[in-house]
Amino acid sequence: MITVYGIPNCDTVKKARRWLDAAAIPYRFHDFRKDGLEAARLNGWVATLGWDVLLNKSGTTFRKLTDDAKADLDAAKASALML
Repeated sequence: MITVYGIPNCDTVKKARRWLDAAAIPYRFHDFRKDGLEAARLNGWVATLGWDVLLNKSGTTFRKLTDDAKADLDAAKASALML
């Protein structure tokens, strides 16, 4: 079974879930806000994809961070923000 990770109000997540539903593809939705995220899983994604692909810098949550929190991002700092 596919696991879709995200937040329910994300437009991309909504689109993906509608597509899966229409195609009758079973999936499990993992809501980051309700279900959390294990550091080991995030670290695996960062190692495979890179933190810059995973961190949504255009989202409301990121934009609301202080300038200090957004400055000098690297893998460790970005991972801490995502967790």
